[in-house]
This record gives sequence, C-alpha cells and structure tokens, in this order.
Amino acid sequence: MSAIHLLPDLLINQIAAGEVVERPAAALKELLENSLDAQALSIAVQLEAGGMNRLSVTDDGAGIAKQDLSLALARHATSKIATLQDLESVASLGFRGEALASIGAVSHLSLSSRRADDKHAWKIELTGGALAPIQPAALAQGTQIDVRDLFFNTPARRKFLKSEATEFAHSDEAFKRIALSRADVAMTLTHNGRNNWRLPAQEPVARVAAILGDDFARESEIIDVSAAGLRLSGVAGRPAAARSSRDEQYFFVNGRFVRDKLLSHAVRQAYQDVLHHLRHPAYVLFLQIDPALVDANVHPTKTEVRFRDGRAAHQFIFHALHKALAQPVHTGASSAGEHSAFAIPAMEMVATKNFSMPSATQKFYSGAQQTSFNVSEPRPFYETLFGKKTDYNQLVKEAPGQRTETPIETNTNQQDAQPLGFALAQLLGIYILA
Repeated sequence: MSAIHLLPDLLINQIAAGEVVERPAAALKELLENSLDAQALSIAVQLEAGGMNRLSVTDDGAGIAKQDLSLALARHATSKIATLQDLESVASLGFRGEALASIGAVSHLSLSSRRADDKHAWKIELTGGALAPIQPAALAQGTQIDVRDLFFNTPARRKFLKSEATEFAHSDEAFKRIALSRADVAMTLTHNGRNNWRLPAQEPVARVAAILGDDFARESEIIDVSAAGLRLSGVAGRPAAARSSRDEQYFFVNGRFVRDKLLSHAVRQAYQDVLHHLRHPAYVLFLQIDPALVDANVHPTKTEVRFRDGRAAHQFIFHALHKALAQPVHTGASSAGEHSAFAIPAMEMVATKNFSMPSATQKFYSGAQQTSFNVSEPRPFYETLFGKKTDYNQLVKEAPGQRTETPIETNTNQQDAQPLGFALAQLLGIYILA
C-alpha cells in the first residue's frame, strides 16, 4: 500500500461531483437554488439533450462582483454562511459551496454576471477544473451559467446516464419542484428549442394548478394551519384526487423540497381513514419552522432533513391534515373552492333507500350534499343500455289495472343528470357499484 498523500483538487472536485451532481437534473437543481438565493424574480432554463449536452440558467438576481467570480467557482466558497451558528440556522437553499466547483470539474462551465451598478458584465470559464482569465461580457443584470458536455472527462460516470428522454424527465421534475416552491418567481423551461414551461409570477394555488392541472386543483383542500411556531400551508388532494403512484407528492421544509420518512408517515396517517391503502395521496405542502430546529445539512444533495423534535412535527402535520380532510367538502373552511383561483363545485352523492355507509365513510362525508331519486330509474337510461326504443305510455295503457291519467314523461336529459349512473351497492366498504 502506498504512503498517505493529499488528493489533488481536481480529483476532490470530481469525487464531490459524484455526490452532488449525479445527473443533469441535480446540476439544474443546484443552479436554480443559487438563482433563488440571489433574489431572482425571473429565471430562464435552456436544455439540450436532456441537459447532457447543454444546461443554461439565466436569472435577474443580484449578480456577482468581478473580484468574486473566481471565488464563486472555488471549492467550499460561499457568501451564505461564515460561522457554525450560521450553519445551524441556515435559511438559504445553497450553502455548502460545492456545486459550482463540482459541476465545473466535470464539464465546460461558463459564468457571466453583472450587478446593478456595473457598466457591463464579466465572464469566467472553468473547463475540467482549469480556470480561464476573466473577460468582459454582454449581459443584463443578473447571472448566466452555461454548462456544456457534462461528464466529458469522466466517461465512466457518463455511461451511467440514461436516454435523453429519461434525463429530461428528471430535469423537468427538478424544475417543477423549484417552480412549486416559489410561485412569485417567473420561470421558463426550453428543451431542444421547444418551450415546455412558461410560468408567470402568480399566486401559489394558481402555480399548483398550472403544474399539476386543474383537475387536481378542483379536488383539493387549501391548508393553512399555524401552532407552536409551526405553519403548514399548501394544497392537499381529496381522496378523489388519489393516484396509483407517489409522483405528485411535494413536501417543502422552509422552501426546500425534501423526501423525509417522518413527514411522509404523518401525511399517510392523516389520509388512512379516507383513502384506500393501495392509493396514494397527492399534495403540495409547505412546512415553515425555525431553521434552528431543523438540520438541512445531513445529505450532500440537501433532500433530507432532521428535526430536533420529530414527534412534535409529526403530530402537528397529522392533526392539521386530518382536520382539513374531515371537513364537509362543500362547506369546509379550508376548501380550495373558496379561493379565487379555483371554482370547485360541491361534491354530490346519490343514495338509495336501502343504501348504507360504514361509520368511517359517513364521518368523512358528513354534511355532503345528497340528492335523492325515484326508485324507478329514467327509462332513457335503459334505452341507451339495451339499444332500443319503447313507447312506455302505450305499455302503461295496455297494462291491466294501471292508471293512465298522466302520461309518463321521457326526458332524455335525465340520463345526463347522473353521468356516473345510479348507486346500487357498496363493495368492501370502499367502492360504489353503479
């Protein structure tokens, strides 16, 4: 075994890139977080080949001074923390000072930036860890980072990348997470010259509807609960908006997207009384907490957090969601339909004379508007079902012992009044047979 020696800086950055820059989507996430930390109000993203050939992020943030450009690309250099106390209560998204140096070690990176009081922009390039001299550049106020040929000098890492479509799907998901976290920032995404997203600055609920769709918005509850220094806000989908996968679950802690087992368990517990165990809830939730009470420095990609009092956070989230989901869907105080951005109609249920619900389901739908219907179903329904026309008035006249003073109305619009049919029975306490 050889003697102990120090690793060269380039190799150190390449090792860090393996942790921080797993794929183009990870690099995009880091660059978008830097733009938000720079107080940008508009961000434009351009991708080529899913981000493998080119990844460009342009913002209108505060910009970087000329003398700080080389430091911005240095390892463990940051303006966001200076002491241990800053680290323990960090409020910014990026703070480790590894992203730009790691990305530049495995790509051709160009950084151009201009502050408001600068006469023009300045540009610096980093290719495989080698810095080029700073040069003047043309750019409006803000910063532009252009990353080309990701992993060009680490072919082993490049081989682990998937197809262009797969890498773009990951980049698109990273873009949506950032867009959901900051609805007040206008964002655009272009892939191979095609506009995929063009999101203006808007209200949070409008941003949710723009990204996840109007159907999700119509079947959601607005959440906004505060207690003991914690605040939970966002949009929680009703059981009707449940999905077969977890692809529409977004949880943010102090504006940072996280995947945390404790938080996921709290949400799942809140839905257990109203959602089948094979379905998954859809939600966009934001937890605001004192930064000193949560540690965001437990993973290089900052997608995991650790709470000082995890039990308190769990119970708060569970009770806030459970109470909101138990509200009557047409009069609940937290109904998304009351927000100006949404127009959610009251949920209607039909009931037969002998129709019954389990107590748990009755509790959830307590107060829901119900409509009754006659025992004899509209005859046009059967005409559609069996494909034939029948003169029901003639049948009644011919039937012995029947009164025929009032002709029977055959309103063809009745079949449209119940587009899902008529409830006949309930199966397994969950499904409605119609």
